[in-house]
Amino acid sequence: MSTTLLLDSRIPSVTGATALAVVDGTVAWAGDGSVGRVRFGDADEVLELGGALVTPAFVDAHVHATSAGLLASGLDLTGCPTLAQCLQQLAQHARPGTVLWGHGWDETSWPERRPPTRAEVDRACGGAAVYLSRIDGHSAAVSSALLARATEAIGAPGWAAQGPLTRQAHHHARRAARESITAGQRQSAQRAFLTAAAARGIAVVHECAGPEISGINDLTDLLSADHGVEVVGYWGQAVSTPEQVRELLAATGAHGLAGDLFCDGALGSRTAALRTPYADAPGTRGATYLDAQQIADHVRACTLAGTQAGFHVIGDAATDAVVAGFAAAQAAVGTAALRARRHRLEHLEMVDPDQARQLAVCGVVASVQPAFDAAWGGAEGMYALRLGASRAAGMNPFALLQAAGVVLAFGSDAPVTPVDPWGAVRAAVEHCSPGSEIGVREALAAHTYGGYWAAAVTDSLAGTLFPGAPASYAIWDEAEVGGVDPPACLRTVHRGRVLFERHGALVSRGRSRRTS
Repeated sequence: MSTTLLLDSRIPSVTGATALAVVDGTVAWAGDGSVGRVRFGDADEVLELGGALVTPAFVDAHVHATSAGLLASGLDLTGCPTLAQCLQQLAQHARPGTVLWGHGWDETSWPERRPPTRAEVDRACGGAAVYLSRIDGHSAAVSSALLARATEAIGAPGWAAQGPLTRQAHHHARRAARESITAGQRQSAQRAFLTAAAARGIAVVHECAGPEISGINDLTDLLSADHGVEVVGYWGQAVSTPEQVRELLAATGAHGLAGDLFCDGALGSRTAALRTPYADAPGTRGATYLDAQQIADHVRACTLAGTQAGFHVIGDAATDAVVAGFAAAQAAVGTAALRARRHRLEHLEMVDPDQARQLAVCGVVASVQPAFDAAWGGAEGMYALRLGASRAAGMNPFALLQAAGVVLAFGSDAPVTPVDPWGAVRAAVEHCSPGSEIGVREALAAHTYGGYWAAAVTDSLAGTLFPGAPASYAIWDEAEVGGVDPPACLRTVHRGRVLFERHGALVSRGRSRRTS
């Protein structure tokens, strides 16, 4: 039996508690420190925390581990300020005979206000094969050398002779770039990502995989990694029968057929499906990949097979199709059966009050990304550019969803936005649209407890620090919850296993002792 006792701490999720005892990976007790010293004074490890903050470890409910990890060795264009600098960095990193994987450019923040052309990419890379995904991951600038490896992209939906590729053309190009990555590179990128997540107080991630995103080998490698950060894997592929559900789950090892099963694309790439045209591109309303009947068939099949269904949905026209699909599935299998599965929707950025109430009745979970609003919301942000200020003001309505009874689960969609749970909490609390924000406690719950709910975990204590809960927690320095400066992670623990500890942070404070 192993026991850890945390003393002189702040535990906001357990009223009045200043101490916590963990026995064999389970929270055994929470309460006043003086009582803890008597009951657990002979613990194997006693930490005097001097007022440090203790929270449930975070859950990131939407990630792409390999893509995020590859940025460390690839070309990270997030934050690149101009098109000219993007091309300059490309020239510095490209090497003939290799495939350069890059991500993160955003032309809406550049003074040139346009993406790179293929001719510019070719000149900069000197003939190398290059894949540069846009910040939203739904389009990419590619070189001619990469297209030589993905000839099926030419003429496919979303093809452009000079501009970025979208839709199916993009999927073909991404697959060619992905196939250039060796198993060793993939596994190294995954471990790098998980290690970085643990250092930010994250103990569980939901990997949103699929045939057009990552591939089965990528998901199975990630699920088999004995890292300590728990991976809940989803596979985004549509089905119509329970038998197909079971076959795919067996083939992939996935937890459910959800995550990035695309109903539409993204606003930045103008592929999110809209009821009315884009404000800055009146000739398009985006792309629709699944209709209401296909959505209904998938939800019904997954429900009957006893697993989660879910979809990527951003535009309001896509939300219309999803709500209609769930209504048809509800009529086929019943409300109770739907609610029992906790089906989920990723992003759900454009939703009205009636739709939110209908989704709540079906027990649907909203897996959302507050950092999207922080990055692209506001009167001058990308949402306003693409939609106009009026439509943009209704994006990411967290308060509306919460009031309707929809459970929120927060994530990053890394590498689309960085893994930064405290940044996500702050973004939800300081929403760009007044009235759409939620409170600090609600935001913390969405990034902890909500992640377990979104994974259909049946343990009602998971994601909390109440006695009986799995001991998944993080220790933070003395910074205030919701303050300007985010807390620094000192230790991350999941089910009693230490995933991360800042070197010397606890011992150097003179507050740690171990007893045999």
